[in-house]
Amino acid sequence: MGVYTHEHHEIIRSAKKLIEDEINPHVDDWEAAGAFPAHEVFPKFGKLGFLGIHKPEAYGGLGLDYSYNLAFAEALGHIDCGGVPMAIGVQTDMATPALAKHGSDELRAEFLAPAISGEMVSCIGVSEPGAGSDVASLKSYARKDGGDYVISGQKMWITNSWQADYMTMLVNTDPDGQVHRNKSLIVVPMDSKGIEKAKKLDKMGMRSSDTGLIFFDEVRVPQRHRIGEEGMGFTYQMEQFQEERMWAVASGLAGLEKSIQETIEYTSQRQIFGKPLINNQVIHFRLAEMQTEVEMLRSLMYRCIEEYTAGNDVTKLASMAKLKVGRLKREVYDGCLQYFGGMGFMNETPISRRYRDGRLASIGGGADEVMLSIICKYMGTLPGRNQKTGG
Repeated sequence: MGVYTHEHHEIIRSAKKLIEDEINPHVDDWEAAGAFPAHEVFPKFGKLGFLGIHKPEAYGGLGLDYSYNLAFAEALGHIDCGGVPMAIGVQTDMATPALAKHGSDELRAEFLAPAISGEMVSCIGVSEPGAGSDVASLKSYARKDGGDYVISGQKMWITNSWQADYMTMLVNTDPDGQVHRNKSLIVVPMDSKGIEKAKKLDKMGMRSSDTGLIFFDEVRVPQRHRIGEEGMGFTYQMEQFQEERMWAVASGLAGLEKSIQETIEYTSQRQIFGKPLINNQVIHFRLAEMQTEVEMLRSLMYRCIEEYTAGNDVTKLASMAKLKVGRLKREVYDGCLQYFGGMGFMNETPISRRYRDGRLASIGGGADEVMLSIICKYMGTLPGRNQKTGG
């Protein structure tokens, strides 16, 4: 299928088996509890190599190209909720890519290797109350003091933050610098003095994923915890967004397809006015349109994979795909829920959870409006702006 080989499908098969045996039987309990035990779950995936598919072999990774990681992301879409896949995606595609590419050998041995094995849980600290999609506007800062950075500020909507062992944190390191050149990525252990887990956020969806508001008050970490060059954090973060957005597409496909199939099965059984509900042409035509849209999204994702593994810039294509998966989740989940009628409004029906969880896709990882802005820049419709970086 598409760009996938036998090896890609073996990754999907193995991951789906782990999900069916070890994850899905517990999802309802985790959703009710508002969290899942990441330190128990992540090692299960780490043991099979899934948390380091495209990471360096020297630190426990498999050293494969990114297409294999997207095959794994597709398999994660078979988990019966959005929170657990999102938490795993933070570990593999958000908190660790810059560390893997730009971190020192010492830093990678200390923090990347245990993230790949699942021994450590990581989170990514970018968003703040006043800086979500607008990364350049973040206010957290780090000043130098001897051989340390001293960090103050706050981070919000941080996935995994209540369980994380460390945060890959984007902060201002030059108070007078240009906004795209004054930021650095720093690995911050979450047990450091001065960190306050201020609030566990109560969300509409993604209930099984812990999400926090975190305060930093004069938090001291060694300067050797900086990833790569000082002032390059914004650039590293923009690099990471390409992978994060492709991951969002890949992990969303299974839920879309399952929703359509479940709706076919339900409307085939449900009788209304003496005949199966699906016999109404407006319904089976609409489901056909939805399936067509999903297939088109899959094809766009495959094109992204091919271009990216060939070493090409896929910012425009990945932004298009990210925009489309968010829009399609809203369209498909809402449409399918409608055909379930009263049962669609029940929490016991899978479509209602997907409806709640899926809404985040148009907000997280760059809102739809940000994706549209990036696409416009690459199209040349916003003269005078930097079309490559989004700055």
